Amino acid sequence: MGSRRSFLQSCSCPLSLFVVVVALAAPSADGSRAARVPCYFIFGDSLYDSGNNNNLNTSVKVNYSPYGIDFPAGPTGRFSNGRTAADIIGETLGFKDFIPPFASNPDDRQILVGVNYASGSAGILVQSGKQGGDNVDLSKQLRNHKVTVSRIVKKLGSKKAAFEHLGQCLYICNMGNNDYINNYILPQSTAIRSQYNPAQFAALLVARYSAQIKRMYELGARKVALAGISNIGCTPSLIATVGTNGAPCVTSVNQLVAPFNIGLKSLISQLKSAHPDAKFGYLDTIRAGILASQGNRLIRSEFKVRTTPCCQVSTVTGLCLPNTVPCSQRQSYLFWDAFHPTELANRLGAPILLPVIQRIL
Repeated sequence: MGSRRSFLQSCSCPLSLFVVVVALAAPSADGSRAARVPCYFIFGDSLYDSGNNNNLNTSVKVNYSPYGIDFPAGPTGRFSNGRTAADIIGETLGFKDFIPPFASNPDDRQILVGVNYASGSAGILVQSGKQGGDNVDLSKQLRNHKVTVSRIVKKLGSKKAAFEHLGQCLYICNMGNNDYINNYILPQSTAIRSQYNPAQFAALLVARYSAQIKRMYELGARKVALAGISNIGCTPSLIATVGTNGAPCVTSVNQLVAPFNIGLKSLISQLKSAHPDAKFGYLDTIRAGILASQGNRLIRSEFKVRTTPCCQVSTVTGLCLPNTVPCSQRQSYLFWDAFHPTELANRLGAPILLPVIQRIL
């Protein structure tokens, strides 16, 4: 699919953000780019998944064409035409290779650099997204990470040495989207809506998330970036199924998830107070999404199509139909399928998150 280009060669992002990019991935004395951190661990859902769902019994997997049409290795299980936001952040940090998915059984050398645990349709709650089949919910992702940590302890010879290493790593987590899209707002989820109003459901998620992030800390995480839920009411799927009454997005859905983001910000403040030896940051995906959707006039990038997927999608899953031909002008589309952004949207959005990441490194 062509040679892999560096982030600085191909990033379509605001020029003012190149200062941050250079600071995060500065050239070394011999001219090569040195990684800003030694290791990078990724947790999350389909926005970050790089292949962990490929061998699961689920309809929510994308290791087929046209996914990966613009990715060097072709279809890998990434829910996009190319790189994810997690990939782009990794490139910006100076990592030479993409962080491997846990399901690929990375070797001892690879796990010292990082592992991607993200899983399409996964949520904070175990039951979220399960209507499509298996996924790796966040608690299971943390159990998988415990396996990795045990291997690192063995590799480095002691828990002390392993935790000194892990304490230098970046941990990034993007969770909560499927607890709404594939749980709370599903038409059939009447029982959970009758049990919890929106504020109560957000509180339930934040409480569960709090325990999970504390577990991450217990496993050695000291530099943690937590992403808020994006404006899921702006996805083509929800626009098509719910309707907007003339608004650009489904306002009611965006308002529904707002309490979670408020609670997450509060949780991060609590984590900072409780664990002064660690750093926690909030990744404002709503701001990143809004700015990315506006394109970039300086480099003549503009999304002319914002509510229609680039590929032909299934009416059941919202994912691209296998082996179909996607739109040719992918740089004009904000969304690749009915839920996930195109690589260009990721390239415009990810750099907006970098200042927060820089502060916790």
